[in-house]
Amino acid sequence: MTEPQTFQEAILYFADRKRCIDYLALRRWPDGKVVCPVCRRDDASFLEKQERWQCKSVHPHRQFSVKVGTVMEDSAVPLEKWLPAVWAIVNDKNGISSWELHRALGVTQKTAWFMLHRIRLGMSLQDKYRIKGKGFGGTKLGDGGKGDGAVEVDETFVGGKLKNMHRDRRARFAAQSGHAGGATGKTIVQGILDRDARQIRAKVIPNVKRETLQNEVLENVKFGTKVYTDDAVPYDKLHWRYVHEVVNHAEEYVRGQVHTNGLENFWSLLKRGLKGTYVAVEPFHLDRYIDEQVFRYNNRATKENPLTDADRFSLALTQLANKRLTYAELTGKTAEGATGTPEPI
Repeated sequence: MTEPQTFQEAILYFADRKRCIDYLALRRWPDGKVVCPVCRRDDASFLEKQERWQCKSVHPHRQFSVKVGTVMEDSAVPLEKWLPAVWAIVNDKNGISSWELHRALGVTQKTAWFMLHRIRLGMSLQDKYRIKGKGFGGTKLGDGGKGDGAVEVDETFVGGKLKNMHRDRRARFAAQSGHAGGATGKTIVQGILDRDARQIRAKVIPNVKRETLQNEVLENVKFGTKVYTDDAVPYDKLHWRYVHEVVNHAEEYVRGQVHTNGLENFWSLLKRGLKGTYVAVEPFHLDRYIDEQVFRYNNRATKENPLTDADRFSLALTQLANKRLTYAELTGKTAEGATGTPEPI
């Protein structure tokens, strides 16, 4: 049976457990050398009856499955359900809710929710998995290309509308921030878009101070690049290291090539998924939902790079290894997971 190209074919293809193991192993170890997750020896033997590998060195946990060392580790959910779940989330433009996945796979909603967050972690290339000093994805944006090598920078506020909040919650946010403006109680997300590469990087940031916004630009954008922003004051010193031009949204949205409409498009996709599919998202978890949308945006089909659903699925599987998310971390019950503000969006 040939490798799947559609979701229907994927469901039939991955109904066979042995085929799931072979498919995932090929993406995880493309050179055919199966690496032991304990001692890193690369000549493990496959045990047919146990459907797992055994390291030739004698040590604890010398036997391991293809799940070990991935976001699927210690999960009782079989690969026959994991792989269709990965296919669904990486290819559905507006995401898939845990309730929809629980009905489709026959698992509990709590299990589906945990699965989706683990897959989102696998789709991520940033935060603790990025290369220090080289931006979210390991290299800086703005290296030039066929176009003018321009980079757009913008930020957005994610959260409920003040007019829809209960007055007690409105008052609580106002007391915390010192005002009751439109951004009160919302989570701030900054995005950086490379027009030529058609790649975006986005993350939750703590505030919109000059130091915070400009540090992200300095860390992710090559010096000397054309940088387009709105006329927000925190961006006013970027001209020292970049060719910085601004557009005043009170007067115009586009001035020739100077605009941030590419990022506005991404914000619309992000918020459409948050409001229409997920409905309520904690700021504590928002970074993973952003990673999900960034992955799909950066790997969408274009004329220069006509990726298929199967290509995105295969790419996502190669990123699942060497990442781990436990339920305690996900729910903020450990020091590593206890970040963010537990207020619903």
